[in-house]
Amino acid sequence: MIIRPHVHWFRMLLAWRGSVLPQLLPRLALIFCISIVAVAAHDHLLPISLNLNTTAPFSLIGIALAVFLGFRNNASYDRWWEARKLWGQLLNESRSLIRQALTLPTKQLQKEDLKEFTAALSALPHALRHQLRKSDPTQDLAERLPPALFARVTASRYKPATLLLSLGEWVQRQAKTGAIDPMAVIAFDRNLNGISDVIGGCERIVSTPLPFAYSVMIHRTVYFFCASLPFGLVDSIGIFTPVFAVFVAYTFMAHEAIASQIEEPFGIDENDLALNTMSLAIEDAMRDLLGEPAIKLPSPGAEGYMLD
Repeated sequence: MIIRPHVHWFRMLLAWRGSVLPQLLPRLALIFCISIVAVAAHDHLLPISLNLNTTAPFSLIGIALAVFLGFRNNASYDRWWEARKLWGQLLNESRSLIRQALTLPTKQLQKEDLKEFTAALSALPHALRHQLRKSDPTQDLAERLPPALFARVTASRYKPATLLLSLGEWVQRQAKTGAIDPMAVIAFDRNLNGISDVIGGCERIVSTPLPFAYSVMIHRTVYFFCASLPFGLVDSIGIFTPVFAVFVAYTFMAHEAIASQIEEPFGIDENDLALNTMSLAIEDAMRDLLGEPAIKLPSPGAEGYMLD
């Protein structure tokens, strides 16, 4: 995710990273070439024109396209924001579980018992991140889990769920020894269920993209409209057709590109969620409650700093 400080309005006009403009340049170049062809054909070959002032199809398609792009962007942003709220909930539930492990036991827990609980809980955000991104979690889990639990988790298909199961088993063992009373078990279970909801919510977002037919319809309409627009503008604005055609194409194509990026919020695009940084932040919040040294977190520095 690109994190930027607030900048002057003029510098915002020149922003490059995170603006989706780099990936659009080849497509905008194609629209520019089509515009040159439209101007040349109108001036030298054929009097081809589809004047927007008198041609209803262009106006109707433009309005309909703007409405559909608005719906597409809203749907994509809803997915992005829901994903961010789920990871915020993961932070809250993790803090609550650490607080409960420190304050609810009726007798002092063994240091090893507390370490086992915190290790599994600190590894869970990293396991979830790797599952969502379909990447290899081995290194992150090996650094945080004891050997027995590491072997068990790496052998499972759904590693966050296995870590959640181990946390529930820890609560059950402490309850059997009398370290945690039944009311405390209910409190632990409530927060563990909250983490289960987070995992399920993230899996739902990943496994249910926006309908393909809806996306491809908008994609085709955007490119048809942008490719034919120069022939509708040339009769009205002549040699300025390439400038206005490219600007309109940038507006529509950029909206589609942004929606496509944030539709999958757990990826590694510049506008996706910074899951690496968020995983470390959750772990650091737990370490703070335990009185352990802080983790050095990435922070925005120069303009356009990238958090992954």
